[in-house]
Amino acid sequence: MPGDESWHHAVTGDAIEPPASFAEQANVTDPDLREQSAREWPDCWSRAADLLDWSDDYDAVLGGDGPPFRWFDGGELNASYNCVDRHLDERKNQVALTWEGRLGESRSYSYLDLYREVNEFAAALRELGVEEEDVVTLYMPVVPELPIAMLACARIGAPHSVVFAGFSADALAMRMDDADSEYLVTCDGYYRRGAPVHQKNKADNAAIALDDGIEATVVVDRLGVRDGGESSDAADDAPLAADEYDYDDLVTAHRGETVEPVPRDATDQLFLIYTSGTTGEPTGVRHTTGGYLAHAAWTSRAVLDIRPEDTHWCSADIGWITGHSYTVYGPLALGSTTMLYEGTPDHPEKDRVWELIERNAVDVFYTAPTAIRAFMKWGEQHPASHDLSSLRLLGTVGEPINPRAWKWYHEHIGNGECPVVDTWWQTETGGMMVTTLPGVDEMKPGSAGLPLPGIDAKVVDGDGEPVEPGETGYLVVTSPWPGMPLSMVEDDGWFADHAPVFPDLSDYEWAYFTEDGATVDEDGYVTLLGRVDDVINVSGHRFGTMEIESAIADVEGVAEAAVVSGPHDLKGQAVYAYVSAAEDSDEAALRGRVTDAVDAAIGPIAVPDVVVFTPELPKTRSGKVMRRLLEDIANDDDLGDTSALRNPEVVGELESALGERD
Repeated sequence: MPGDESWHHAVTGDAIEPPASFAEQANVTDPDLREQSAREWPDCWSRAADLLDWSDDYDAVLGGDGPPFRWFDGGELNASYNCVDRHLDERKNQVALTWEGRLGESRSYSYLDLYREVNEFAAALRELGVEEEDVVTLYMPVVPELPIAMLACARIGAPHSVVFAGFSADALAMRMDDADSEYLVTCDGYYRRGAPVHQKNKADNAAIALDDGIEATVVVDRLGVRDGGESSDAADDAPLAADEYDYDDLVTAHRGETVEPVPRDATDQLFLIYTSGTTGEPTGVRHTTGGYLAHAAWTSRAVLDIRPEDTHWCSADIGWITGHSYTVYGPLALGSTTMLYEGTPDHPEKDRVWELIERNAVDVFYTAPTAIRAFMKWGEQHPASHDLSSLRLLGTVGEPINPRAWKWYHEHIGNGECPVVDTWWQTETGGMMVTTLPGVDEMKPGSAGLPLPGIDAKVVDGDGEPVEPGETGYLVVTSPWPGMPLSMVEDDGWFADHAPVFPDLSDYEWAYFTEDGATVDEDGYVTLLGRVDDVINVSGHRFGTMEIESAIADVEGVAEAAVVSGPHDLKGQAVYAYVSAAEDSDEAALRGRVTDAVDAAIGPIAVPDVVVFTPELPKTRSGKVMRRLLEDIANDDDLGDTSALRNPEVVGELESALGERD
């Protein structure tokens, strides 16, 4: 278990000071902010609330002794108003949303444009029968109509539930049924690498699977079929049914109409989102209006350093929590320009991301380590061919980033001048929890950083005691925070069933067990090691998969690595390493370097027994490596459901590679 001397931690790089030129102009420059926030907690979170406009002032930052916790108790506000209306006086002609489509199209909406269309669609939803508290499901790719629909729902007090466009009809039906949602906004289809995907067919199949059906469906004409575009499927241009409505027709019918924003209690639900784990049933997480929006806005300002004149690009799909918090709500609450991109980073060419950053003069770029490792594999010549001088800050999210990838990102994308914020947080937390303040803190490649001001996070052992520097343990959050979901606020639902089974947290008045393993250094910097159940027991010694993967990923010539357990006659479990090599790598030589690196970083007992080279790792559509599937392949088990894979063709290649090894 974490805390065992046998579970070694990943080694981070040397500390790097933020550039003086950045620190001088950063949104947050006070080095004592953490200490001050600890003294003033919970009132320190009034700084976040002050970034919002309240229709009714709150009585207390944190009401009651909790649970239930009432963040900004007594306050009322509307998220749509905070993201749109209040910016009109100063920047109605500034671009709010800029969108780049898969086929090279682009669209931009000023704050006035956004205000008008959000109001028009909110009026349309009301006419369709959507009332306050009705859950509206949004099943679309990253097109402008998606954030418009989110903000329209928020305007009338109807929680939205965004379902990732790549999910199946069954996945959509399950989420709509669980949310008791009778209203759906979808599209006829979208393009994947230039080929149309027929989204409405999946939505229709989901409607059939629902016991109570769907009250009304709104269809966005993404493929352009009803506007005279070409279709490869006759079903695409079929007339809409009686309970189906064309998005453009609805907006046109309500042209010029306005809808007064519905005041919502700070603790009212803003949206519902389902976790995207690779095992088990998805879990619905409900986020609040006041606490969540304040947390998203404050972390966007303090960590991503966003200001109104910026163009910010968070590359996450809006179907995930990262897209909610740092594509839509955080940047728009601050009045900045947020960029949406529908395509993939290597289509039509591998320099697509850098071309978009150059053309849109992006100031802040926030992406995943998975993407960074792909950029490394494709080669530094692609970013080098574009002017990336507009970039002021870089960020990573979604999983720990190994030091070599961090340094590559810092050097080749940020030219050694952009701070890199490595952010740890979860769907459940709503916003960032552990990371550096870019204008204040040193950066340590491979380490997320310190808990943010106002966040009480600790790395503890099995008895709930803080671990010594360099020891490994469990990351827990021991005080509430504004972005916490309603299940934590109310101490019910999945959170009540989430009793800690690893550390003993009985000495804490309240605690959230994050299920992540971590280590902390002498400066309090936290390095994440992955999920606590992602461990391999080799001859009685337990190793976190993340620490082995990090050692492998730091090897020159390795683009990406995933480690799982497999069978071994003597040791019980063996270490299986799946390695995606950089282009033009010598696999024989690389295998030796992988073995040497793990031996040097951790010890000979952690050296992989099997190294399998693969062009790419199997990943979900959100970009997460599906380790469960890799373990099934290693153990020759039934592969189960593979519908979440975005690259199913790699499964056969891995099975063949292991077969050749045998």
